[in-house]
Parts: sequence; C-alpha cells; structure tokens
Amino acid sequence: MMFKPFLLVASLLASNAVQAQAPNLLRQNGIRIGVMPTGRLNAITDVQGVKVGQITIVQGDSVRTGVTSIVPHGGNLFQQKVPAAVFVGNGFGKLAGSTQIAELGNIESPIVLTNTLSVPAGIQGIIDYTLQQPGNEKVQSVNAVVGETNDGYLNDIRGMHVSRAQVVLSILQADTGVLSQGNVGAGTGTVCFGWKGGIGTASRQLPANLGGYTVGVLVQTNFGGVLEIAGVPVGQLLQKYALKDELNHTPDGSCMIVVATDAPLDARNLERLAKRAFMGLAKTGGIASNGSGDYVIAFSTANKVPHQPTAAMLVPAQYLHNEATTPLFMAAIEATEEAIINSLFAAETMKGKAGRTIEALPKEIVISLIQQYQRGNSQ
Repeated sequence: MMFKPFLLVASLLASNAVQAQAPNLLRQNGIRIGVMPTGRLNAITDVQGVKVGQITIVQGDSVRTGVTSIVPHGGNLFQQKVPAAVFVGNGFGKLAGSTQIAELGNIESPIVLTNTLSVPAGIQGIIDYTLQQPGNEKVQSVNAVVGETNDGYLNDIRGMHVSRAQVVLSILQADTGVLSQGNVGAGTGTVCFGWKGGIGTASRQLPANLGGYTVGVLVQTNFGGVLEIAGVPVGQLLQKYALKDELNHTPDGSCMIVVATDAPLDARNLERLAKRAFMGLAKTGGIASNGSGDYVIAFSTANKVPHQPTAAMLVPAQYLHNEATTPLFMAAIEATEEAIINSLFAAETMKGKAGRTIEALPKEIVISLIQQYQRGNSQ
C-alpha cells in the first residue's frame, strides 16, 4: 500500500471542523509508545510517595504562566534528603541548585518548575516552605531546586506574576493522584514544536523478575525540532518543523525533565538514568538547539540521606548493581518520550500576550497520520 501523507492531511484539514474532538491522551486513541507497561496512572505519581502540585495563572489577555512542584516524599525533605543527579543536555537555562546536587548527590527541597524570570520567586517560596517546617528551626541554608522555561511568547514574563506564596501553595497542595496535563502549572504558556506545549507525564513499570520498580517522568515542554510520534515523522508530514522556510520556525526554547524512581540507585547511576531520559527527548525530534535549556533531574525514593549523621558517621543503604540498571534506562527513555507527546496531546489552543495565538496539535489529523503510516509500513 502506498501511503500518501499530504493528500491525507489535506482531506483531514478540510473535514476537521465537523469532526468530534478526540480524547487528549495518546493511549486513549490506541497509539502506544515503546513496549514496556505503564504504571497504574501512567504518571510520575506512580512512584510511591511522589507528589505534584500545580498553580495555573491566567489573567486578562497577557498573563499565561504558573508553577509545578514535584515533592519526592511527604516527610521533611531537608532532614531526609533523597539521592539525586542532574544531566545537562544543553545549558542555556537557569537550573537553580544544580551545582550542590552534582557535588553532594542529593536533593533537600521540592523541585519547582516555573518561567525564566520567576526562578527567584521559586527559590524564595522553597525557602519559606522549608524554614516553616517543624524540625527546621535551626536551618540557615537551603539548596532550593528551581527549573524554568521561557514562556514569554504567550506570557507577560516581565511582569513576574508568580509569587513566593503561590510557590508555597503549589507545594502544600501537592498530591499523589492523577495529574492535569497540558496548559497547566509551569506549562501554561509554553510552546513545543510550534504547537501548544505544556506539562506532560508518563511512567513505566518493570516486571517482578526485574525488580518491579517504577520509573515516572514529568516534563515541561517548550522546545523545537522535527516532531516524531511513535516513529512517525509528524512534523515533516505536516510541513511544520524547525529550520523550515528560511528559519521561520525557531527551534529555540527549553525542556525540563524530572525523573523519579523507587529503584535503589545512587547518585552515579541516577546521572546515568538522567542521560537516558534525554534520549527520550531525542526520540520525539527535539534537537537541543543553541538557545534551548534542556535539563534532566533524576531522584530515587528508595534510600533517604539523613541531614544529621549518626555517631558512626555511616549512612546505611543498599543500591542496585550496575548490571540491573538497563531495564530502568529503557523505562526512562520510553516514559520521557511519552510524557513529551502527552504534553502536546493534552494542550489546548491558547491566545496570549500581544494577541498571539498558538494552536494545539491537530490531534485528529495526527492520529490518522500515525494510523495510516503504520498501516502502510506493515504491508
């Protein structure tokens, strides 16, 4: 069977107005990424104890921003830190707290995602939250972890509309359940592959004979490239991709990726896990352009790192052997790829600053493209 993508796109565009709106998420349309099973929620919150809170700020015709907070566990994070690592895919960004994570191999605060100029508010909010927690009365230093993407195309970013109080609220209301995706939290005003981006999440569950561990991913997508979904060159087929038409479609932007797992990994293997997550971004067609800040933060909930050492100055912990990490690497790649695509499928068309409008991914068209493409390649 010969596949005729451009004829199909034209016919679908012509009939799109009368078609019923498709469900937002990829799997609801029978399209699967990878081969590994998902967790129960297909979200970062499938990792037991991990909580996410989001504040969405939409005001007037120009404010389109927000906060997304990821809390590794429900206890006192400063007193019971978690092993962690950071991988920098492209460093054109502002990831506060990254050097201490690299130096000490742990995280002692919630992870806050927001817009570029609201990173200071994120830091202040984390500090407020940490200092107010019982048991932290003598704390005089907090390594606040705050990542960002620049939502200035749709959002009045110079207005700095995110407050430290809203950051605290996003942490306090963080929950372990189903997550909203798309135009929410830190993804409210973002753009991805020329369409509306946002917050996305996904997870993978290892079988019992490989440990039964869970890997969950949350992304804030605001980057460009040549979109691929489940191996289908969607951006090329729709004729919308970076560097097309004499650079009219800029690939610049950023992507924040947060990877959580309950597998007992140390900071070294968490960095290796973070590197694989970046491979998931590449599978969607992201190109980590010069102006893109692309970061992965990975942490494990399996072992806690106490703030105060024991009398013996030893930290009791067990970690996976290197030979056991490969399935986790594969899980991180698949979950990151799907989380990014979910951010696109969940997002809706948004109008923002200066009357600018970013259209949602044309889901009905994309679904048909993928189905036709896969059908054509199977014959």
